[in-house]
Amino acid sequence: MDSKNRTVEIMWENYLESIGENLENTHKKYDSWYFCDNKKSADELAKLVKQGIKRATTGLHYSYEVEGDKLPEVGEISIVLNWDNEAQCIIQTKKVSITPFNEVSEEFARREGEGDKSLKYWQDEHRNFFIRGLKEESIDFSEDMLVVCEEFELIYKG
Repeated sequence: MDSKNRTVEIMWENYLESIGENLENTHKKYDSWYFCDNKKSADELAKLVKQGIKRATTGLHYSYEVEGDKLPEVGEISIVLNWDNEAQCIIQTKKVSITPFNEVSEEFARREGEGDKSLKYWQDEHRNFFIRGLKEESIDFSEDMLVVCEEFELIYKG
């Protein structure tokens, strides 16, 4: 949890109040993060989530392994931030699957809600994003690399 970010704290407290809980009586926990690796994308994607258009995200499985991060789990709550670390909305993970990049479905790409919502757009954008990330590790991207496909729902707009 990002205890130093007041916008996150305020959004979390307001969300809890909206469901009849508070910091003292809740068992709920959250994480906070932003999408992508640049301001333009992070801010645009947060906006799409807040509008209910973006309902999924994808990460490279390899990155979870290398960074030692745990995979997303059904039921987890996240506060989506913009690039400036300002809380934008709250989502809850509904489904997680691991699949090769080249087997991601058109339906999943549509749930991501980006660009023209086509599979081709999704593949182009994610391929470029993954290539940038793997460059730091001196690893080449491969179409059969595993990706973590996370579906979520917007549970609080703030």
